Order: sequence, then C-alpha cells, then structure tokens
Amino acid sequence: MAEGQQESFSVSPEDAGERLDRFLTVHLEVSRARVQELISDAKVLLNDGPARASTKLRGGERITVLGPADRPPLRAIAEEIPLHIVYEDEDLAVIDKPAGMMVHAGAGATDDQRNRGTLVNALLHHLGNLSAVGGATRPGIVHRLDKETSGLIVVAKNDEAHRKLALQFSRREVRKKYIALVHGWLKKDSGTISARISRDRVRRTRMTTRNPGGREAVSHYEVIRRLDTAFGKFTLVEVKIETGRTHQIRAHLASMGHPVVGDTLYGAPRELTARHIQGKRAGALSLPRNFLHAAALEFTHPRTNDRISLASPFPSELESFLTALEADSAASAANGREGRL
Repeated sequence: MAEGQQESFSVSPEDAGERLDRFLTVHLEVSRARVQELISDAKVLLNDGPARASTKLRGGERITVLGPADRPPLRAIAEEIPLHIVYEDEDLAVIDKPAGMMVHAGAGATDDQRNRGTLVNALLHHLGNLSAVGGATRPGIVHRLDKETSGLIVVAKNDEAHRKLALQFSRREVRKKYIALVHGWLKKDSGTISARISRDRVRRTRMTTRNPGGREAVSHYEVIRRLDTAFGKFTLVEVKIETGRTHQIRAHLASMGHPVVGDTLYGAPRELTARHIQGKRAGALSLPRNFLHAAALEFTHPRTNDRISLASPFPSELESFLTALEADSAASAANGREGRL
C-alpha cells in the first residue's frame, strides 16, 4: 500500500469468528506482525472506532486502514560480532554462518530487532568495503540462508565480483549441498522434487507448493541413513538444489510429509517425545533451530576463474543432537534384541 493511501474492507458473513489481525493479514497480503504494527499505530479503524488485534469479527463490520505504519528506515550498521571466515581474498569471502543470525536487516517490531545482529552488520565490521549491487541494506549479499539455517554463504567485496557471482547463481553453475534431518523415513533412497513454490496466502511467513503458479524450484535428495529411535523414525538426507527459492528445501521436504526436525513453521513438533521401552520412558529431546546445514559450496572465482570448493562440518548443537538420537537408536535396537531372546 502506497504512502498515504487508505483502504477499506467490508467483513462478509463467511469471515465471522475470524480475528481482526488474521483477516487483515490475508486481505492486505502482509505479515501478521506488520498488521499488528498498523493496529498499534492506530492506523486501523473498526466501524470508525479503535481496533484491537484480537477482536473477533461478526460479519458486516467496516474496517479502514489509514496508511502504512511509520517505521524507521532500514540501514546496515557495523557491529563487532564474531564471524567464522573460512575463505577470504580481495574480491570475496565465504562465511560459516551460525543458526539464529539473519543475513540482513528485515522485519521486526523494534529498531534493534530489525537492524541489529545481522551477518551484514558483522561483515561491515570485519571486512569493511562490500559490494553495493544489493543496495544499502544488503551490501555484499549475493545469496541468502534462512535465519535458522547454518553453513556456508559467499559475499562479494566489490561490484564486479558481485555481478559475476550472481550470474553463476542465475545460470545454476554454483553447487550447493545441504544436510538435513527430517521426520519419518523417505520412501526412496534418492529422488528429485520439482514443485513450484509461492507464498502461502494465509500464513504469509510460509512458502507452499500447493498454490497454482509460483516459481520453478528443483531439489535433488539422497538418503545418508535412516534412524529408528524411541523418539520416532528419522532420515538424514543430503540435498542439492538447482534453484534458490525462499525456504525451498524446507517447503519441498515438508510437501512430502517429512518436515525438517526443529522446523515448527512447516509442521515439525517443538519437542520430541519418547515412546516407552520395556516400561521406561527415555525422555524428551528438542532442538531450538532447524536441522538444516549448508555443508558444501563450490563456485568459480570471479577474477581468477579457479574453482573454489569449500566444506563446513556440522555445528556442535547438530552433532550433539544427532549423537543423542543415534545413541537412542542403538539402545532401542539392543532392547529389541533382548526382548526376542
């Protein structure tokens, strides 16, 4: 919605019982957090009076949106944040990004949430000059990783390197390998998921393969191993992507009924509950991030044309989680053998 533009909606009987903020999320096609900002800034009227996000609609109301919520402009700020730089030269750097770090400034209710603690901020402190092709809020950023995905990401220090790297990505010449742990056992040992991806019309923070249209997305997977544990069945899988759509791997795997462990946005449980083994409960496990790691990256250097190939081991929290599951898997198998003797 453009600055100063006013928009009105009439609530139909079919929308009775819906919360006001959810109604506007769908009709304005913005995030729920954005709608709540509008309401907090008194820029949403319900029947010409003040509106509350939690109001249950009855049908027949008139909702008026007076304009966009006033927000401070996004900006990139240099911050002294630790970085694991696995490769660096005068043209580019490759970073092993931790989970929990946003790549660049984005949505958030406060200035700190929107502009602080990002990879860009850390890059500005450690590297100084970055390419300007991506704009003022995304200097150096050629491609992205989701906030809760760890692993390798390449950044450009100058515009020429940025354009050449971006061209490699657009031509699908960059090889990217991810490791994921998913719920359940994949039926096939390997396969290709070719399903177009678009934004979910109801939950705007999600992507989906169910809508008509969308952007082409291709993911290739290969099973590394399967685990049968007291917490359920899991598959450790290697994924290589041809395209780099938002949430591509997460949406593709979830569309098969196998969400990434820890990925509550796409249907994974917050906590894994153990079944009983010989009358004993093994406990519970949880992972405060997605079990998705960008483990390998290969590209052509934009200046020398040398092929650069880099790898990243599992972060400690993923290694520990997997070890706990595998230990439980071995214990479950042993208990099963004892029960058959």
